[in-house]
Amino acid sequence: MPEAPRFVESDWIASTADVRVRVNTLAPNEGTPWHWHSVVTDTVFCLEDGLVVVHRAPDERVALRPGERTDVAPGRVHRVLNTTARPLRYLLIQATGKYDFNAVE
Repeated sequence: MPEAPRFVESDWIASTADVRVRVNTLAPNEGTPWHWHSVVTDTVFCLEDGLVVVHRAPDERVALRPGERTDVAPGRVHRVLNTTARPLRYLLIQATGKYDFNAVE
C-alpha cells in the first residue's frame, strides 16, 4: 500500500456525506500517493506557487499558480505535488457523492 502524504496540516472547512472541503498543507517536496475516486470530483485550488497536479492515462502535468484551479474527474488516476522546499497549501473540494480513496501502485 502506498505511503500516505506527509501533510503538515489539514484544516477541515466542511465535511458532509456528499462534500468535503479542506485546506491541505503538503510538506516540502512531498505529494499524495497515486489514487483515484469512484464518484467525487477533486477540485484543486492553488493557494501558493509550486503546486502541480499530475494525471495518468493520458499523462498530463498541470502546474497551477495562486488563484488557479483544476478539476480531476472521477476515475482519473492522479496525485498532487509540492515542488518547493517549503510547506505548500492548497484548497481541496471533493464533491458530489460518497468519498473513497483508491490507491494505485
